[in-house]
Amino acid sequence: MLRISVITRAEDTTITLEGRVVGPWVDELRHCWQQLRVAGRPVRVDLDGVSFIDARGRELLEEMHADRAVLVTADVMMRAVVDEIAGRAPRPDR
Repeated sequence: MLRISVITRAEDTTITLEGRVVGPWVDELRHCWQQLRVAGRPVRVDLDGVSFIDARGRELLEEMHADRAVLVTADVMMRAVVDEIAGRAPRPDR
């Protein structure tokens, strides 16, 4: 299960994720993100509440990052994933 919360302010939009970014929830997150992209505000994605990301979820986060979404987290494990996506750390499978 994944909870997706959206807070829109004048300067940006924050998507807060809680749970697992897997399976059909990846499609739901993609739909949410695509709707927010139309608004043209910068998007921040808060991953503090995420416990697991599958391969499709990671691919979506990589797409979001490539489209200038800012991925943020204070969680140590998620920080490693964010650093890999942002190119600040090597992926373990490479």
